[in-house]
Amino acid sequence: MAERTVTLTVAQAIVRFLESQFIEMDGTERRLCGGGFGIFGHGNVTCLGEALADVKDTLPLYRGQNEQGMGFAAAGYSKAWLRRRFMFCTASAGPGTANLLTSAALAHANRLPVLMLCGDTFLTRLPDPVLQQVEHFGNPALGLNDAFKAVSRYWDRITHPAQVIQSLPAAIGTMLDPADCGPAFIALPQDTQGWTYDYPVELFERRVHRIRSQPADSSEIANAAALLKSSKRPMIIAGGGVQYGDAVAELTAFAEATRIPVVETIAGRANLLNDHRLNIGPIGVTGSDSANSIAERADLVLAVGTRLQDFTTGSWTAFAKDARFVGLNVARHDAAKHLAATVIGDCKRTLPELQSAAEYAAPSEWTSLAQAERAKWNDYVVNNTRVGNRPNSYAQAIGIVNGLCHERDRIVAAAGGLPAEVTANWKTLATGTVDVEFGFSCMGYEIAGAWGARIAQ
Repeated sequence: MAERTVTLTVAQAIVRFLESQFIEMDGTERRLCGGGFGIFGHGNVTCLGEALADVKDTLPLYRGQNEQGMGFAAAGYSKAWLRRRFMFCTASAGPGTANLLTSAALAHANRLPVLMLCGDTFLTRLPDPVLQQVEHFGNPALGLNDAFKAVSRYWDRITHPAQVIQSLPAAIGTMLDPADCGPAFIALPQDTQGWTYDYPVELFERRVHRIRSQPADSSEIANAAALLKSSKRPMIIAGGGVQYGDAVAELTAFAEATRIPVVETIAGRANLLNDHRLNIGPIGVTGSDSANSIAERADLVLAVGTRLQDFTTGSWTAFAKDARFVGLNVARHDAAKHLAATVIGDCKRTLPELQSAAEYAAPSEWTSLAQAERAKWNDYVVNNTRVGNRPNSYAQAIGIVNGLCHERDRIVAAAGGLPAEVTANWKTLATGTVDVEFGFSCMGYEIAGAWGARIAQ
C-alpha cells in the first residue's frame, strides 16, 4: 500500500504540525501551542506569515511591538501554564531575530518552553548579502542565528523540507522534557520556507502528549530516608520545580507529616500560603531573617525542585559547614549540586515515597524554634509595609497592593530592587500566584510577562 502524503511548503508543514499537537492535563485535552507572537518582515512574512494567516482560529497570533517583549510574554505564558503549554515567537531575519536573544536567554536560564521560528538568510546564497545580513567572509555559513546556540536547549536550521519530519518532534520533546526543558530555536532560511515536499500524512495526525512522570531509584530513596532519620535539625528548600512538578499538595503533606520547616526560593515563592505554620519564609540574599536563621543551624537540607543558585545559597554562605544535602530533583545536574545525596525523580511521586520510607518527624523543639523565628519576621514585615513608616518605600507600596489583591491575582516582578522587596514582603494568598523573574532578571519582563500570563488565563 502506497504511503499517503500531502504536498506542503516547509512553512505550511510547520504550522500544520503545531496545530495537531495537544496535551492532556487533568483529564482535559488542550492544544499544546497556545498561539504565537510575531513581527513580520523579510525572512518570515511571505511564507510563514501566509501559513499562519490561515490558522487564526486555532493558533491565534498577537502582534508585538518589540521582539524581546514577545519572548518575555511567551515565557510568562509558559510559567503560568507551569511549562505544560507554550507559545511561539516569529521574527524577521537580522535585527528582528537578534532582539529575541535576551528573551531566549531568560527562557533558557529558567528552563521554560518557548518556540522561536526565525527568519534566516537564503540557503542558496544567490541574493547574498541580503538586507541586514551579518557577513563572515571566511565562513559564509555562520550567521546571526548561530548566536542562539548558547541560549537554546534545541537548535536547528531547516536546510531541506524533509528535516521538518525530525526537527519539529525533537523540538517538542525538548520543550516538554521535565529535566531538559527550555527554548527551542528553528532557523528558517527565506528560500527553504517556500520549498515544497510530499510529507507523510501521519506527521499531521492529532497527537496527545503527556508530561513524563519519572520515578526515583529505590536505593536513592532509602539513602535519603536514612539521612533524614539521623537528622535533628532538618530543613526543606522548596523551589520552582515544586510547582512545575504539580507537587504543591505533596510538599505540604510531606512537611505536615514530618514537621520539617519549609523555606522558599525566589522561584518557589507561593509553594505554601503565607500563614502556613511550616512556612518559615523566603531564603537567601533577598530572603527573610527567619529562613536564613534556621539555614545557619540546619544539619540536613532537603532541596526539592531547586537549582540552588547563589541568591538562594548566599554563594554557599547560608548553611552550616557540616550540613548535609539531599537533592530531590527531576534533573540530574540539579540534584547533584553541592555534593548532595541525589534522589533523581519528580517530586510529586517521590515525596510520598520518601515519607513512607523515612517514617520520620522532626523534633518539636526544632520546629518550634523555626516558627518563633518566623513570628519575629512577620512582625518586621508588618512594620516594614506600614503606611506612614517614613520614608516612602517599595515595601509600603507592596503592602497596599497585597491588601487590595484577590487571592488568585498574580504578582509579576523582575529586575532592580523591586523583586527583592516582593520576595521578602509579599504575603502569598494562594499557591502559584507569584512570578518574581530573577532567574535572568530582565528589565521589561514585568509588563510583557504579565501580558503572557494574562493570555494564559
